[in-house]
Parts: sequence; structure tokens; C-alpha cells
Amino acid sequence: MYALPILMSLVAATAAPSADAPSPYTPLDVLVGHCWKGALPGNRGEDTHCFMHIYGDKFVRDVHVVRAASHPDYQGESIYYWDGVSKQLKYLYVESDGGSSGGSVSQDGDALVFPPTEYQQDGKTQSYRSRWKKNGAESY
Repeated sequence: MYALPILMSLVAATAAPSADAPSPYTPLDVLVGHCWKGALPGNRGEDTHCFMHIYGDKFVRDVHVVRAASHPDYQGESIYYWDGVSKQLKYLYVESDGGSSGGSVSQDGDALVFPPTEYQQDGKTQSYRSRWKKNGAESY
């Protein structure tokens, strides 16, 4: 797994933003209720992420799929949760090839910051980090 720069654009709105009081998930509010699509560099496919609240608004789920003519669909899912002990927004990521990772996410201005974490699969690990920066009203 490699950290790749991709531009994600809004493809469909499926729910109106919540009018609830601010929650630990506020940094993800602009993503929730929408699907976002981006082309991977090098013509390696298209990555679509769909975000939704689950169990009321207790968690946020991000279901994604990478589609390309050169390989079967690659799927993954992240569950974002508030860790009340560490006072951090965290996530658990699992994917269709059996890999997983977990980490935290924070807001830095109009960007979401995912600090370095370890992805593991089949006894091997790889460190990665990511930064999703807002690019206009409908893209990251």
C-alpha cells in the first residue's frame, strides 16, 4: 500500500448535513453524507469513498472501492470513533486483501491530518501518513 496524492471530488450527495450540536466528528462533517471520487496517479484506477454516520451519530463509516481495468476491485472500510481516554478522533481501517491499520485524525485549518501509522498485512508492515486538504467547495 502506498500513500498516493489523489484529488477527490464530490460525486453525489445522499444526506443533508446534521444540525446537531458540535460533536467529536465535526472535522468529518463535510464528508459525511457524500461520496467522493478521485483518479489515482499513473492511470491506476479510480478511488471512491462514501461517508455516513452509523449507530445514530456515534461513529462515522467510510466505505471505499478502487476500480481499474487492470485488476479486480480493491475494497476497504474505515470506522472513525471518538477515543474518550486519549481525547482523539481515531479510525480502524480494514481492506479486502486482509490488511489493516489504525490511527488518529485531526483538523488543521481546512485539512484533515492523518499522522504516521503502520499498515500491516501478512506479517509485514509499512508506515504511511496522509493529509486531505480542501480544494474548493466540492473537492479535497
